[in-house]
Amino acid sequence: MAQFSLTTASNIFKTKFGKLADNTYNSYNVTLGRVNKDYNFVGDQIFVSQPLSFSGGVGSGSLPTSGVADYGKALILAKKVYARMEYDRESIKASATSEGAFIEGVKEVTQKGVESFMRNMSRIWYNDGTGQLGTINSGGVSGSNPYVLTISSATWKEANFEENDLVNIETTNTDLFEITDVDPTNEQITVSRTTGSQVPAAGDLIFMQGSEDNDPAGLRGVIDATSGSQYNIPVARRWQSTVVDAASAGITTDLMNQVMIEVERKTGKAPNLISTSYKQYRKILNLLEDQKRYNVEPRSKDLKGHISFKGVEFMSSVGSVPIVPERFVEDDRVYFLNDKYLTTHHRPDFGFFDDDGTVFLRKADDDAYEARYGGYLQNYIVPTFQGVLDGLA
Repeated sequence: MAQFSLTTASNIFKTKFGKLADNTYNSYNVTLGRVNKDYNFVGDQIFVSQPLSFSGGVGSGSLPTSGVADYGKALILAKKVYARMEYDRESIKASATSEGAFIEGVKEVTQKGVESFMRNMSRIWYNDGTGQLGTINSGGVSGSNPYVLTISSATWKEANFEENDLVNIETTNTDLFEITDVDPTNEQITVSRTTGSQVPAAGDLIFMQGSEDNDPAGLRGVIDATSGSQYNIPVARRWQSTVVDAASAGITTDLMNQVMIEVERKTGKAPNLISTSYKQYRKILNLLEDQKRYNVEPRSKDLKGHISFKGVEFMSSVGSVPIVPERFVEDDRVYFLNDKYLTTHHRPDFGFFDDDGTVFLRKADDDAYEARYGGYLQNYIVPTFQGVLDGLA
């Protein structure tokens, strides 16, 4: 006779489901929350008159000759930035109640779509406006659809690559590749071509889909510029960021002070936010051990409790400046930002496209809906008020 067991009597047992688990990825971004937002970008462009020098003539002994201040005219042009979500109608109905699914399908897809849009905005803010994610290393292609691509160490940034993202490979090419695996240890990604016939090759650039030279301005592009122009103003002494090369040295308070003080010397205003990679954040935590603020709770009579530090700040001429880690910052960088001079200019009605009276648009010839989120915007970064400490160990 067989025993009564999970196997022999499997049809009488139920499956117990727990709650939907937490995200396993980091969607945290402090800088994005502190950037100024303007939702009144109308007309074809914005011009900002930017003073670049003192005015008048000064001198002693006799009346000086008058002079006129130098002004730049910053040009701001909008860029299109989107997220797109699709919903199968039957799945919407099947997940309408908690009895049918862990969560309501429409709510989940919509929330994840907006979350991914904000992730992409974080990428844009710390990139250079080109849409580049990385460059395939020499000898860095193996396999044949799927391809395993080794990214050059100089351009590798784990946060730039996410499974299920669609990318273009090589300049001007619009064929789509889906990222199916990310291997940060070996700085590799696996991609499968979904449209076209493009074959990846060493030296090819990888772009977020449709984003080649279409991203809004980013901190790396503006702050690193030493020639050319930014926002139609030539890069020069009064229109250029402070860049300090650490020359592979470890981070020190002296190097941090050097950037802070140099920005203040040039502009009269010191940075009020420090944004760094997690690697440098760990080093800064050790460097500024005595600056950590510890909480002990609860204060019970037996003195037992949880102890942890709440935050770390850098003391400057303007007082304490918060230091926040950001996954889109390269491992060898620390940004020194003044968020009063960081603005995202949005055209009106940024968000879900609901011009037809509903967020959900019926797809032609398909029993499904789609939603679109985003709009038309440009990031305006006044370079002179920003700085970066680069080339750290």
